Amino acid sequence: MSEYDYVIVGGGMVADNAAKGIREHDEKGTILVVGSDVDGPYTRPALSKKLWTDAEFTTDEVPLGTEETGATLVLSTTVTSIDRDARTVTTDKGDTHHYGSLLLATGATPTTLDLRPSERVVYFRTFADYRRLRALATEGTHIVVVGGGYIGTEIAAALAQNKVTVTLVSSDDVVGGHMFPADLASVFQQDFEDHGVTVRTGVKVESGAQQGNAVSLTLSDGSTIDADAVVFGLGVTPNTDLAEQSGLDVDNGIVVDEFLRTADEHVYAAGDVANYPDAILGRRRIEHVDNANSMGKTVGKIMAGSTEPYTYTPYFYSDVFDNGYQAVGTMSTDLRTVEDWKTPGKEGVVYYLDDDSVLRGVLMWNVWEGLDTAREMLKSGEKRDDESLLGAI
Repeated sequence: MSEYDYVIVGGGMVADNAAKGIREHDEKGTILVVGSDVDGPYTRPALSKKLWTDAEFTTDEVPLGTEETGATLVLSTTVTSIDRDARTVTTDKGDTHHYGSLLLATGATPTTLDLRPSERVVYFRTFADYRRLRALATEGTHIVVVGGGYIGTEIAAALAQNKVTVTLVSSDDVVGGHMFPADLASVFQQDFEDHGVTVRTGVKVESGAQQGNAVSLTLSDGSTIDADAVVFGLGVTPNTDLAEQSGLDVDNGIVVDEFLRTADEHVYAAGDVANYPDAILGRRRIEHVDNANSMGKTVGKIMAGSTEPYTYTPYFYSDVFDNGYQAVGTMSTDLRTVEDWKTPGKEGVVYYLDDDSVLRGVLMWNVWEGLDTAREMLKSGEKRDDESLLGAI
């Protein structure tokens, strides 16, 4: 049995940032990172953004270099159990490691349908998925992208910009309709159509089949789509099984306090899998990169002795064709929206308010300043008059 001061389960961006955070407070403590991925930590957003749109950004810029921290990195390995009394973890390779502090950064798993992943059926999540899709993405190849959320829309745009024939399938009546007010959603969908993407809205995939080098999908309206490949971006489920099996509290993620600590003082959780008390927005689980970076660095510092809680409220962003947006809080059309456009559909801010007129989310469309202002507005928790929002950012 090996012994480490710090064991990190999960080999993603949180693990990389945590190792670097540890090193800011502890230069000599031993660190073990155990990841189920075939690749070491890498910058995940590039998989659906820059790798497709920036010819000068190549795959050798994707790895994050966690080895610079002196951490021992074990890949293609899954931790199967935790013994909290003995403070050990055991892997599927039969190895047991003792920890001083344990970080669960197990991430999330893509939602799947009854269509097995293959070289032509991709549930997009990993660097390996990118490599597989990139090999398929040749000019004239027909690829169906299923899902109108962040990953689905980014991948559909990326493929279209690489001369792939793309069909985008979304359950929204208008692409982005669950996030954007009606007029903006219409502009968003039109952007796909203007770039040659065939858009199928208001439908879901009921079933699919692969035969040789072809994939056939049956939609909820009874129609079918035949293609060379299909990419799914249907959201993810947090990987909480390990925490549950070890008796830790789980509620839409692993429950942690403001120090990202579970009920066990030696066990922490961070990233996609952590349900934490956001200082502004309240308890929640966030899947975006800004949270992985900031929470990962903070939890590493805390594990190594810092007494500063995690008080940062992360933002999220997306780039689709020539448009981009950043947002803080909840972005859902279940909330009432107030729009403040400098140029309608081109540049402006959308505010999301609850039934009590309390601000719950801020979307900045092609506006790249104002995040701190948005956070302060959300932090106040006061009722907002619609007119007072105009020009606030």
